[in-house]
Amino acid sequence: MFGTAVTVFRAVAIAEALSWVALLAAMFAKYILGLGEGGVPVAGLVHGVLFLAYVAVTLATFRVFGWSYRTLALALAAGVPPLFTWWFEAWALRTGRLDGPGCTGRGGVALVTGERPAMA
Repeated sequence: MFGTAVTVFRAVAIAEALSWVALLAAMFAKYILGLGEGGVPVAGLVHGVLFLAYVAVTLATFRVFGWSYRTLALALAAGVPPLFTWWFEAWALRTGRLDGPGCTGRGGVALVTGERPAMA
């Protein structure tokens, strides 16, 4: 269960960050280069859907891993500026916030090495 939650959270966080990049590129093409609507409606829709998915997955991850409300607030706030969800995902992995029981304090090592958490 913990591995699935981590995989889904990481995938959605990175996808949301990349959708920001696509939306910014489409807006640059529209407003700076004057190329017309182009991909803004599509990139905007994709980004909006991925943002809502990120919020939902973040709330589920908060419950699964027992994050503090401070970590939850940081994760949700990371969804607003471009690319911050990617930063939050890397930070959460590095600090062990995406480790299951038995991996506390290992800073994401179990995810990198493929070790299974010890169940009590």
